[in-house]
Amino acid sequence: MQFDDEYDEEDYGDAESGRRLPLLTGITPPRIVRGNELAMEELLEERERPKSGMRMAFMNMANSIIGAGIIGMPYSFRQAGLGMGIILLVVLTVIVDWTIQLIAINTKLSGTDSFQATMQHCFGKSGLVAISVAQWAFAFGGCIAYCIIIGDTFPHVMTALFPGIENVPVLSLLANRRAAIVIFTLGISYPLTLYRDISKLAKASAFALVSMAIIVFTVVVQGISIPASERPDTTNDHIKLINTGIFQAVGVISFAFVCHHNSLLIYASLKTPTLNRFATVTHYSTSISMLFCILMACAGYLTFRSTTSANVLNNFASTNTMANIARLCFGFNMLTTLPLEAFVCREVMEEYYFPGEPFNYARHLILSTALVVSALSVSLITCDLGAVFELIGATSACALAYVLPAVCYIKLATRSWRTWAAAAVAVFGGVVMVISLAQSFWKMARDDGTPVQCGW
Repeated sequence: MQFDDEYDEEDYGDAESGRRLPLLTGITPPRIVRGNELAMEELLEERERPKSGMRMAFMNMANSIIGAGIIGMPYSFRQAGLGMGIILLVVLTVIVDWTIQLIAINTKLSGTDSFQATMQHCFGKSGLVAISVAQWAFAFGGCIAYCIIIGDTFPHVMTALFPGIENVPVLSLLANRRAAIVIFTLGISYPLTLYRDISKLAKASAFALVSMAIIVFTVVVQGISIPASERPDTTNDHIKLINTGIFQAVGVISFAFVCHHNSLLIYASLKTPTLNRFATVTHYSTSISMLFCILMACAGYLTFRSTTSANVLNNFASTNTMANIARLCFGFNMLTTLPLEAFVCREVMEEYYFPGEPFNYARHLILSTALVVSALSVSLITCDLGAVFELIGATSACALAYVLPAVCYIKLATRSWRTWAAAAVAVFGGVVMVISLAQSFWKMARDDGTPVQCGW
């Protein structure tokens, strides 16, 4: 993989006029640029803030994509079938790659500096409310999901690695779900959330990517070498190329690939933010994420078939050492991904409630703390990760990945085949949203009322 961090004169052009668009050096994270309202000393301070090269930006974006969602890829293949699952992954990767770039292009066409400002430019106050709710809900829902995963992962691993730890004073807290969520989230994720610049998370993101590589390697290797006593009976459990749960699979894949809510934060972290450079980062991030997901999905589904769990690591025995190492890596991955989502929540709130105001450390600290503590608190009273994923995927994920970038582009661009393609993507997103929501409500209506056992 070769990234060039030198200055790049070439940029995207306007297909209709043949013009070359200028560098997008004016696009920064929400709240940072305020035109005449930004004092000269703060402008100089902003210019001195650390920036990341394309390699670091790639790590942040890839980490945002290859998060909790990758663990459900084998389940998506179980729902859609092996052949259809691969097709969906490839097609949705192409769509997501394009709509991520549309967000940056839309900011250029509208002359704005954020996704929120672009929506407000196109659709007024209702547009600002829509994008703010979608971004905040997806990011905050992700924080809750990651806290739940932390609680489901670390106590299990600690008990397996240190038998009898639940009977040791003080250390027994690490084997308790609620205590583990509080300890690990406040001890690791919370300090990372207090950073002001997303580029500071590049090293943590690099560690998270290594952890995901270990998880994928574990599923592939253990799937091949799993003992017969742990392998499901596949005598009459044939591999399906096409299955009936296509829309459920689209929801799972969409949740995994949505990073639109922090794409401009990553764009702004580039030392030289141009459309070409951002497109390169996006292409690498989505392509490598897709390859990881296909490898993970095929290995998990071919091993467990119709018994494949939404979290494929749960299919492995609790005594499987390598699987426990993968669980540990997955937990640490969630600890380093949670701050990325908290970044987005905080910036959305800053943009919506405090537009035009300079940076205030006290406000920064209060918002960061409130976001982490509130997400943590919700995870302490529920452990239904599936319900969280379904609701996020059916609403904010579809809106961010397919609908909102496309409708903005239709509003801003001159009519061409690209606007028709954008219209098709928006309709696709709307259809998936409606059907996914209907399926979620139908599933809840059929629930027998049995509470989920969290294993406190």
